[in-house]
Amino acid sequence: MTQAVRHDSMRARNLEVVLGAVSRGGPLTRAALAELTGLTKSTVSKLVGDLVDAGLLAETGPARAGERGRPGVDVVLSGARIASLGLEINVDYLAVRVLDLTGAVRFAARRDRDNRGSRPKRVLAELQALAEEAITEARRLGLDLAGAVLAVSGPVGAGVLFSAPNLGWQDVRAADLLRLPVPVELDNEANLAALGELWYGDGERDFLYVSGEVGIGAGLVVNGELFAGSRGLAGELGHVVVTPGGPDCRCGGNGCLETYAGQEALLAAGNTPTLAALLAALDRGDRVALDACTAAGRALGVALTSAVNLLDLDRIVLGGVFTQLYPWLAEPVAGVLATRLGGLRGAPPVLTASRLGGDAATLGAAGRVVHRVLADPAPFLVRAQEA
Repeated sequence: MTQAVRHDSMRARNLEVVLGAVSRGGPLTRAALAELTGLTKSTVSKLVGDLVDAGLLAETGPARAGERGRPGVDVVLSGARIASLGLEINVDYLAVRVLDLTGAVRFAARRDRDNRGSRPKRVLAELQALAEEAITEARRLGLDLAGAVLAVSGPVGAGVLFSAPNLGWQDVRAADLLRLPVPVELDNEANLAALGELWYGDGERDFLYVSGEVGIGAGLVVNGELFAGSRGLAGELGHVVVTPGGPDCRCGGNGCLETYAGQEALLAAGNTPTLAALLAALDRGDRVALDACTAAGRALGVALTSAVNLLDLDRIVLGGVFTQLYPWLAEPVAGVLATRLGGLRGAPPVLTASRLGGDAATLGAAGRVVHRVLADPAPFLVRAQEA
C-alpha cells in the first residue's frame, strides 16, 4: 500500500469520525470535536473546513458562553446540499420523499392507486413520474441527490422482489425498471419502516416493528441494527398461521394473520368500504366495526405471542394503518399477550403506536442513503470539488 493510499484512507476515516460526531452530538466547536474524537485541533480544523466547503456541515455562530478563551464557532449538519430519495410501492398507493442530510423532509407526495393485478412496468412508470417530480423539486432547492431506495411489500433479496401476493408479482427486479439519475436500491417495506422508526421515531434501539397495510410485515431491530435474516427474508408476520384450516390466503396457505388483521380483512369484517369509513364507524361506536377490530387485535396478539416467545422481545411498535387503529387494537392485542405470555415472562412486552404512521417506509428508505453519506462522506467532497 503506498503512502498516498494510506493517507487517503486515513483522511476518509477521519472525515467519517468528525461528521459522525457532529451528527450524533452537534452543535460542536472545533475544539470540542478535537477533544471528543482524539484528533489534533489542526486536523479537525482542516476536516471541518473541507466538510463546510462541501456543504455537509455549516457554521452557526459563536458557541455558548462558558468556554474559556476566545469562543469557538459551532458547526452542525447542513441540509443545504446533500439529499436522498425514498420511494414506496404499496398495494394501494405510491409514495416518494426527499430528506436532506439533517433528516428534514424537503418534498413528499403520495398517490392513492390500486396496484393489485397491475403489471410491474405500468406501476413503475407511474412511480417514475412521481419520482421525477421529487427530483425536480430537489434540484430547485439546490440539493444533490446521493441515492434512492425503493420500498416494496414482499420479501427481497439480491435486488429481486421474490413474491408479492397482494400485488400478484413474482421475481421482479423493480428497481431496475426505474430510470433515475441516481442508483436505486430495493428492500422490503417493513424493514425500511423499522429503520424509519429507529432513526426518526422514539429512539428505541430494540423493538419489533409491525407494518399493518393490506399485507402485514415486520422488521426486527436489535441493538440499533436491523435484523433481516440470512437472505434478507425475515419478517413475514402476515403469513404466520393463527388458525389452522382458516380462510384462504393469497400466499397459498390458510388461516394466516393477514386474513384476519390485514386492511382488506378489517374493512370487510367492519362492513366499511375504506379505512376512513372504518375509523368514522369506530369513532361513533359502531358495534360491527368495534367487533372487527377486537377480532383482528386478538389474531394479531396470537401471532405476536409466537414472535415474542421466539425472539424474547420487550417492545412492539404498531405502524402503518395499525397506528390509526391503535386505540381499538391495543386492548385486545395486549390482552392476548398478557394471557399467553404471563406464565413464562411475568410481564408482556411494551406495546406502542408508531409516531410515523404511513410515512415510516419512505423515511427509512431515504434515511438509509443519509446514513450511508454520514458513514462515508469522502466521495461527496470529491463530487463537490468536481461540480
